[in-house]
Amino acid sequence: MDAALYLIPVTLGDTEIDRVLPPYNREIILGIRHFIVEDIRSARRFLRATDKSVDIDSLTFYELNEHTELSAISDYLDPLEKKGLPMGVISEAGCPAVADPGAAVVDMAQKKNLRVVPLSGPSSMIMAVMASGFNGQSFAFNGYLPVKPAERANKIRQLEQRAWKENQTQLFIEAPYRNLKMLETLKSTCRKETRLCIAAGISCKEEFIRTKSIAEWKKSPDPEINKIPAIFLIYRG
Repeated sequence: MDAALYLIPVTLGDTEIDRVLPPYNREIILGIRHFIVEDIRSARRFLRATDKSVDIDSLTFYELNEHTELSAISDYLDPLEKKGLPMGVISEAGCPAVADPGAAVVDMAQKKNLRVVPLSGPSSMIMAVMASGFNGQSFAFNGYLPVKPAERANKIRQLEQRAWKENQTQLFIEAPYRNLKMLETLKSTCRKETRLCIAAGISCKEEFIRTKSIAEWKKSPDPEINKIPAIFLIYRG
C-alpha cells in the first residue's frame, strides 16, 4: 500500500455503508494504522462498522476538530513523513477536509510535498447540487450564515443577488435545530420568484429534497426537517 494521506469519506448519517461507500475504501482502511479524526468515538464506530475484523486497539488516533489548536498538530503527520506509513483522515460525516477541520492537516501535507489521496464517498453539498435542478457549473458553498437575524437576512440578500446577477447557485447550512428558523427567514427575505431547494438527510431514511419558488414555499406546510442535517440552496427564478 502506497504511503499517502488518505481522505476517507464516511456516511452522512445512519445508513448502510455498502450503500454509499465503494469496497475499495474498505481495502484502504484495513491497511492503515494511524488516523486523524474529528471525533475518536465516532471514528471507532465507523471503522468497526466498515469491517468487524478491524483491531481498534492496535490503531492510533489523532484528534483534530474545531477545538484543536493548530500548533498542536505539527507532529500529526510524523508516521507518514518520517516512517513512510499510510495515514487516514476521517470526518464526522461525508468527505473530510470539505467544510471540515481536516483541511488543516491536508494543507500541512501539501506543504510538506506528501501524497494526498481523496477516496470516493458521499458529499452532501455535491449531492444537493445534483438534485436541486440549479446551475451545476457555477455554485458556491458559503458555510454557516450569521446567527443574528438582521445580519443573517442581509447575508441572504447578498447571496440572492449573486444568484440572480451571476447565474450562480448559492449553498449554505444551518445548525439542524435551527433549520425551520432558517426557512422562515428565507421566506420573509427573498423575492417570491427566487427558487429554494432544501436537501435534508441526504442518503438516509429521512431524506427530503424539494425545490420550489419562495412563493410556493410560503403556501406549503413546513417540511419535517427539524434537527436533520440540511443544505439550503438558492437560485434565480
